[in-house]
Amino acid sequence: MKNGKVVLKLGDDISTDIVYPGRFMATVLPTETPQFAFADNAEFNGKLKAGKVPAGGIIAAGKNFGCGSSREQAVSCIKGHNLTVAAKNIARIFLQSAINLGLDIVICPELEAAEGDELEMSGGKIVNRTSGKAFAVEPLPKARQAIIDAGGLIPYTRRLLTTRP
Repeated sequence: MKNGKVVLKLGDDISTDIVYPGRFMATVLPTETPQFAFADNAEFNGKLKAGKVPAGGIIAAGKNFGCGSSREQAVSCIKGHNLTVAAKNIARIFLQSAINLGLDIVICPELEAAEGDELEMSGGKIVNRTSGKAFAVEPLPKARQAIIDAGGLIPYTRRLLTTRP
């Protein structure tokens, strides 16, 4: 079970350029990318930089989150702030990058949430504790979820290699 507050509410078709603007593409280290998360949203970026967005917060988004280019920085900058993305659906390339880097993602086609809402994620659903409504989650295939749970593809592979006889 995971609980968190919606720290940012976004609509449909949020591109990777909104998440991580292209002008920062020279910065690729996962330890450096978080400073540029949502850089063109000065208010939210400022809160992130000032540590005013709690770890475990949730970005609630509409359809096609992470569309656009295949930049991994869009994933690493969100992961660097320990945020979860709950979206109605996620663009294919962003989804794979999120799995590879171990970003916590939840696909919830009927999600209704506003900034500040308290969400509880468990048992294949999201319960918006603020509105009292519940929404079914589309689970990821078990193998993909195992990679996220391990923290990404590299930690997952390390674990497989070190636990085999």
